[in-house]
Amino acid sequence: MWPGQTVGMEERILAEKVKNRIVVLTAAVFFFGAFVWCLLKPAVPFSESERRPLEKMPSFSVSSVVSGKFMENFESYSMDQFPMRNGFRTLKSIVALYLLGQKDTGGIYLAEGYASKLEYPMNTVSLENAASRFRRIYEKYLKDQNVKIYLSIIPDKNFVLAGRNDYPAMDYEKFARSLREKTDYMQYIDIYDCLELADYYKTDTHWRQERIVDVAQRLAEGMGISLSEKYELKTLNVPFYGVYYGQSALPFEPEEICYLDSGLFDTCRVFDYETNEEIPVYDMERAEGRDPYEMFLAGPKSLLVVQNESADTDRRLIIFRDSFGSSIAPLLFEGYSEITLIDIRYLSSELLGNFVEFDNADVLFLYSSLVLNNSETLK
Repeated sequence: MWPGQTVGMEERILAEKVKNRIVVLTAAVFFFGAFVWCLLKPAVPFSESERRPLEKMPSFSVSSVVSGKFMENFESYSMDQFPMRNGFRTLKSIVALYLLGQKDTGGIYLAEGYASKLEYPMNTVSLENAASRFRRIYEKYLKDQNVKIYLSIIPDKNFVLAGRNDYPAMDYEKFARSLREKTDYMQYIDIYDCLELADYYKTDTHWRQERIVDVAQRLAEGMGISLSEKYELKTLNVPFYGVYYGQSALPFEPEEICYLDSGLFDTCRVFDYETNEEIPVYDMERAEGRDPYEMFLAGPKSLLVVQNESADTDRRLIIFRDSFGSSIAPLLFEGYSEITLIDIRYLSSELLGNFVEFDNADVLFLYSSLVLNNSETLK
């Protein structure tokens, strides 16, 4: 090797070492700076986009350090409180979907302009648990009463979106059949064929109230009542970003929330047992809040009783429901003098006898496949 070549090689090696040191130093400065920033900046208590509380700084103690609990909790805290966290989450999702070609990010996928979260496979243990909860309610409150009992399942968005876009999807017919076999004391009302993709929000789990009048009609017919109410379509002047917007961290365009108004709702009285006060059918304060969908009957409520003072019948309806029921229940008000809405995710079914009179009523178990396939939330 000639002397000139040796000198040139040494220069290249030196340049490579300098470059590597700069990269390492830059990375070290970045991560150290982010660490210090994370420690010094005020902790953010709540993620608006993800709609969940963020981790707090764990309490320091010798026992927590020795057990490793402190570092475990601190890791969760630092991940939640990392500077510019939402920006990095967005970058990660964009890289995963559009540069690396992954089909989903954190279980959320995009298809036909909609975002949805994979709900697969069918959880037979969860269905057994849901059926067991329903059976317990039947045996304790309904078996010897003058009641008619109905069941209807609300399929999630994957019912119409996943399979036709080559994503794994449950067999929804098998899902319904399995639950029906376990609840043979109920009359099943099938609403599957009433639903299409446009009936759901693009960035949220829920269905759109203005699109489910036909579903309400199907339920009413199944329970032997007629609905004739005409509604006025109204639109909130609030941008709506659904739950998948926050969970995916992708830059979706906002949606509109529409709702159906009627003079009937002015005469209905809705009593909230949690607050011991009357609430409106549509809560406009919540419409301006973190989740505008909670405008429908004030969102997650354990027990509501609706009195329809203009009803020409004395029939009563009791609905065991989840959040999907909040937006469809008003469309059933016309057919009953009283409607009770029960959410046993927030109220133990063992306590229902203290609040609800079950005799001489229609009883509807109306649950989404999302809750039935994850029924550990039912009490």
